[in-house]
Amino acid sequence: MTKEEKFKLIEKFIIENRESHYRLAYSYVRNKDTALDIVQDAIVKALNSIDRLDDINLLKTWFYRIVINTSIDFIRKNKRSMAMDDEVLKVYLPHLENELHDMDLQEAIEQLSPEYKTVIILRFFEDLKIDTIAEITEQNVNTVKTRLYSALKKLRIEIGGDL
Repeated sequence: MTKEEKFKLIEKFIIENRESHYRLAYSYVRNKDTALDIVQDAIVKALNSIDRLDDINLLKTWFYRIVINTSIDFIRKNKRSMAMDDEVLKVYLPHLENELHDMDLQEAIEQLSPEYKTVIILRFFEDLKIDTIAEITEQNVNTVKTRLYSALKKLRIEIGGDL
């Protein structure tokens, strides 16, 4: 496959799946503009490293990995100050008991380490299978399962066993 053919396939994939890429980035940073910037940066990184994609069948996992790593890099660089959307602020300033429960879960997920947070987001928010998560994170399946169950246990403890 030529570089031009790869480029066309990647371009098509990115356009067709732009909402899920945005949702994935947003699940890390909780800000619309920042999530869009992350997706844009991930696209640039992907297009610059197009030669590293040996198997076009791994395009989805390859690009998800780029989006996740770009999100985590952004969080590390901007730990001290991150803007929040109004919707997120409403979560942190709830008015109803039901909103408190959602806040507890979101807040608990935010407190997880990047390894646990990634597994939770990919499994429950992106609805990916454990095998696919293992490919994206470059971990073996048993490691992904262990991290998933450990993360769920931490979340259960954090929010009081409501999971």
